[in-house]
Amino acid sequence: PGTETCLRVGGRVRVEAVANNFADDGVWGNRERNDINFRARGYVYLDSRTNTEFGLLRTYTSMYMTQDSDNLEGSRADGDLAAAGGESFFLEAAYIQWGGLTVGRTTSFFQIFTGQAFMGVVTRDWSDVTTNLFAYTAAFGNGFSATVALEDATFRQTPRVAYAGQNWPDIVANIRVDQGWGSAQVMGALHNVRPANASKAGNLGWAIGGGVIINLPMLSPDSNIAFQAQYADGALSYMGNAAGIPDYNNIDGSGTSDTNTGLSLSGGIYHQATSTIGLALDGSWADYDVSQSDPGEEQIPNGSRWAIDGSVQWEPVSGFAMGVDMGYANRDFDNFDGPEDEIKAGIRFQRTF
Repeated sequence: PGTETCLRVGGRVRVEAVANNFADDGVWGNRERNDINFRARGYVYLDSRTNTEFGLLRTYTSMYMTQDSDNLEGSRADGDLAAAGGESFFLEAAYIQWGGLTVGRTTSFFQIFTGQAFMGVVTRDWSDVTTNLFAYTAAFGNGFSATVALEDATFRQTPRVAYAGQNWPDIVANIRVDQGWGSAQVMGALHNVRPANASKAGNLGWAIGGGVIINLPMLSPDSNIAFQAQYADGALSYMGNAAGIPDYNNIDGSGTSDTNTGLSLSGGIYHQATSTIGLALDGSWADYDVSQSDPGEEQIPNGSRWAIDGSVQWEPVSGFAMGVDMGYANRDFDNFDGPEDEIKAGIRFQRTF
């Protein structure tokens, strides 16, 4: 009141449960892990907008608080929900937009398609990262735009290798079109591979990708289908990397940091079957090529992984949805002793206001 700023306050409450891997070679029945995990999460959204002589000035903040089932001490199950435990607070987004400028914490500008399923109980291979960034978007009219961004590289560093401190950010760029038929984007990224071991030479990682989302008005106004391809060399987070393959060869005593590569192909379809029922199916296939396997205990294998996830959701009243989700994933890696199949199922209730 008394200002030229409009503030919208919103929120969401999400309650869900996931049955963890109950494949034949999965973890179901393992007494050191939960077979079923519950989650309650509350979101707060703050969206402010002010008209200025230089254009719209907007700030957006999204944060949530989570209470998960407690895990047994020392255990860590597979998957986001299964791996969680206890209470947590997370800043999902906090950014400023002014004209074509975007600064703060938001989703990476490398991304276009990040899934169709209501929950996504198994991890599929595509880039889906929230990061800190500075970006500028130039709009060319008729739905065409181009963005260049400096993004926090620490959110893209893969596990199982030791990175030195960040000395320059990732450089991300895209060219995009959004029109009545849907959206399409081509994108690229550069990532500094800087090992913590000073005896190892650094390297330049990179990634490219392209994706398209096509509206299907012949089915229903909200239906669409998506396709995407992402390739990465030394920057595997940009193709998803659900297998956790390291960005570079980290063999002790080696002076090289040869990069590993990965390719992911993904897609999905969403169909608004009725005014209240939505059907979704998506999946991915990823192939990993490791430059050199460690002959020691931490051998890193070559291999591939594919995953599929489907859901049915019902929205009896606007903003209130409930749904069930089931997913299957398979990984085929050389000399891999862990579970090869992963089957999960979940149920979610969600109110957004």
